[in-house]
Amino acid sequence: MKNESANKLKLSQERQRSEMLQGLSNKLAKYLSPQVYESIFSGERDVTLTSSRKKLTICFTDIVGFTDASDQMESEDLTQLLNHYLSEMTQIALEYGATVDKYIGDAIMIFFGDPKSRGVEQDAVLCIEMAMAMQKRVCELQQEWRSSGFSKPFFIRVGIHTGYCTVGNFGAENRLDYTIVGSAVNLASRIESCAEPGSVCISEDTYLLVRDKFAAVPTQKFKPKGLAAAVQLYRVLDAGEEHAGVDVIEPGFELKIRQQDLTPEAKAKLKQQLQDVLQDLDD
Repeated sequence: MKNESANKLKLSQERQRSEMLQGLSNKLAKYLSPQVYESIFSGERDVTLTSSRKKLTICFTDIVGFTDASDQMESEDLTQLLNHYLSEMTQIALEYGATVDKYIGDAIMIFFGDPKSRGVEQDAVLCIEMAMAMQKRVCELQQEWRSSGFSKPFFIRVGIHTGYCTVGNFGAENRLDYTIVGSAVNLASRIESCAEPGSVCISEDTYLLVRDKFAAVPTQKFKPKGLAAAVQLYRVLDAGEEHAGVDVIEPGFELKIRQQDLTPEAKAKLKQQLQDVLQDLDD
């Protein structure tokens, strides 16, 4: 009888310990990307100071004018809106198999290609599909936010680049951070800052991987600090967006014409300006 009671007590204690560990595990999972969490708890990945070089597709998103909006909103409203936005964007990222690296205020750093990859090209395709889905969802959320009384809903911009990074665990023996570092990460961040509100802007390295899957138009060239050559950027077009226009970017001039957006007055003004420019060149 005594042994039976002792066994029951032991089983109860083991059950409580198991439930406590499961609860702790569930809480820790919220601080890690699902892929990283699964690879650690399955024993696939060691929790050590290790890293490797891989070609990844990196994505940065942020909210346009967030600082100004935060100054005009009550902290409770701002927290509610920001957490709702981050939750929605994170859910989309996970659906496409992305690794959510970190939140930097209103910005999100995401990458494809580690710890699991579907190949460099497919990783890039999935990243752009994710980014377009995010922009679409933000448009839907704007209506919800307006209905909730927020007069200035968020717009986001997205920058994407594909390049080699060092990926792995960084930090100290007692405090590790699974992340990516390298010039490709910095370039992706710079591309995001160049993107127009509501757009998805990609580097030429990414564009060459996905050009058979997505329509995109060249936008601008810029020379990041530390790089010898300028980087050509592209804006990804929506599925229903027609590229009925002209884009010419050459040394000395830049010409962008969207025929579907031209009013009769704008067409007349454009013709006159082109005639004046051609006349000046002949002279």
